[in-house]
Amino acid sequence: MKFLLVDDSRTMRNIWKKVITSMGDNETIDAGDGAEGLKVFLEQGPFDILLVDWNMPNMDGLTMIKKIREADKSTPIIMVTTEAEKPRIIEAIKAGVNNYLVKPFSPDALLSKIQETVKKTEAVS
Repeated sequence: MKFLLVDDSRTMRNIWKKVITSMGDNETIDAGDGAEGLKVFLEQGPFDILLVDWNMPNMDGLTMIKKIREADKSTPIIMVTTEAEKPRIIEAIKAGVNNYLVKPFSPDALLSKIQETVKKTEAVS
């Protein structure tokens, strides 16, 4: 599977990569903000799944997701963020995220969200 990881924290992206590589033979490409993430998505896609932070410089994750959803309605997106308030979660779901994970999280929680999202996507296909 091919993953796009978008977070302004290199440490967070590295944690995500470690979990994803533990799942087997996967490819990861990462970006440090929403603007870079959108560019990578458009130039290096398609991707099987996106992990996106909300709060980033240049372009936040929610704006990036909205722009992606204008062109691509089907690529699964998991919002991984500190934004835990219910209105924010609802806002992200309305923007087109398929799943939501609140930081901090355990590697098992991330792995579980990825697997759950993949299963949901396969069931729809």
